[in-house]
Amino acid sequence: MTNPAHPDAVLIVDFGSQVTQLIARRVREAGIYCEIVPFQSADDAFRRLHPKAVILSGSPHSTVDIGSPRAPDVIFAAGIPVLGICYGEQTMCAQLGGKVEAGHHREFGRAFLSIEDDSALFDGVWAKGSRHQVWMSHGDRVTAIPPGFRVIGTSTGAPYAAIADEARRFYAVQFHPEVVHTPDGAKLLRNFVRKIAGIEPNWTMAAYRQQAVDAIRKQVGTGKVICALSGGVDSSVAALLIHEAVGDQLTCILVDHGLMRKDEAKNVVAMFREHYNLSLTLVDASDRFIAALEGESDPEKKRKTIGRLFIEVFEEEAKKIGGAEFLAQGTLYPDVIESVSFTGGPSVTIKSHHNVGGLPERMNMKLVEPLRELFKDEVRALGKELGLPEHFIGRHPFPGPGLAIRCPGGVTRDKLEILREADAIYLDEIRKAGLYDAIWQAFAVLLPVQTVGVMGDGRTYDFVLALRAVTSVDGMTADFYHYDMGFLGQTATRIINEVKGINRVVYDVTSKPPGTIEWE
Repeated sequence: MTNPAHPDAVLIVDFGSQVTQLIARRVREAGIYCEIVPFQSADDAFRRLHPKAVILSGSPHSTVDIGSPRAPDVIFAAGIPVLGICYGEQTMCAQLGGKVEAGHHREFGRAFLSIEDDSALFDGVWAKGSRHQVWMSHGDRVTAIPPGFRVIGTSTGAPYAAIADEARRFYAVQFHPEVVHTPDGAKLLRNFVRKIAGIEPNWTMAAYRQQAVDAIRKQVGTGKVICALSGGVDSSVAALLIHEAVGDQLTCILVDHGLMRKDEAKNVVAMFREHYNLSLTLVDASDRFIAALEGESDPEKKRKTIGRLFIEVFEEEAKKIGGAEFLAQGTLYPDVIESVSFTGGPSVTIKSHHNVGGLPERMNMKLVEPLRELFKDEVRALGKELGLPEHFIGRHPFPGPGLAIRCPGGVTRDKLEILREADAIYLDEIRKAGLYDAIWQAFAVLLPVQTVGVMGDGRTYDFVLALRAVTSVDGMTADFYHYDMGFLGQTATRIINEVKGINRVVYDVTSKPPGTIEWE
């Protein structure tokens, strides 16, 4: 029996690894649908999804501890391929008759895997006798493998770094193939889902678009839908997809809270009203938001204030429209994953820093979330499929609280205007230099620091502006962008000359190491 919505799915059991989402992204990149579920509900998810293959993730836990997470036995008895990664290998061995011990030759970071034998997992990627870079992150290690398994790869600290039972199509690796620090890792995951599991790559945005439109029409019927359009890629793609499905039954509300980038509201209104003929209400609530934020320095209080006011304004506007029973949201798959309690990790706290909260239950509306199965890169691909312009689809991520969190310390109207102008110049210089698409995210931060400077014949006492730019291929690990000093000098000079209130510009060269979840 298969799942009718996704008949060729892969189930990923999450034991708490911070990079589990990367496993899913690699599988999706191979053209195959997958879902992540916490180990606590993996049994139910397995029976619901009827997957064609299962992947077991890493974990901060130790299999030798009493009560540590385990994979449901039904997974191993189902006759489908299973791949264990790091902790996934360890629990697979522990559950199938092998042995795991703690404290043996810890390996963290770059390591080298020696290929001891050929296997379907390595087919066309690594040959017997070769040696390849991988990324390790383990304190425990397997000391005996279960009956039926053989060793196909070793490392200095892990004699069973890769093992296989090809009769049952069970494979396990101690390293992390999902991270970019294992250069050929994506190819191994592709081998597993395509060659070993035999799943056809039919997960495309063209197919998803039609499936989503049909689902929206079925859910909404003749009802009215309202959508909080933020101007970001997620809500914009959701709005266009719903508009394609139900047309004028959708009304969008854009709340200008005064924390948007320069000309953001004006540009969004122009694009959606003029090019897409979409019903859009613009609400200028900037005075209300900025008055409430004036002088507030606590970042969490800023976020909560913005969230509370957004709900109030949106609710007021929704009542004016009247009759809407459906609420559209640009919820993404990472939001769905992080809303579930996996193992008490940091994601909930970190996520609160980026979002401004959901709408209250008292609005009594049914949710329409057409993007809840998609990752960010898939949303961009869907936006392209829907005809959004390339310059809009490729925009750098911008958090919900906007400029408020890029203005550390007390917020004032003057400081926001200084930051808005400086940020606009910075991005303009990046575009002129042809660097925008090479950078994953770039933005300015107005530091809560003032310094004495000499400009012309007079002294100034103005703010310090920090510039950030990072590169990333997965949104979870990043490095600062290596600008040419000429570019930095030109950009800093222009900002200081054109923006009154700044007399010094610095560049942030902080990197984002593997295993962290968010950048900001």
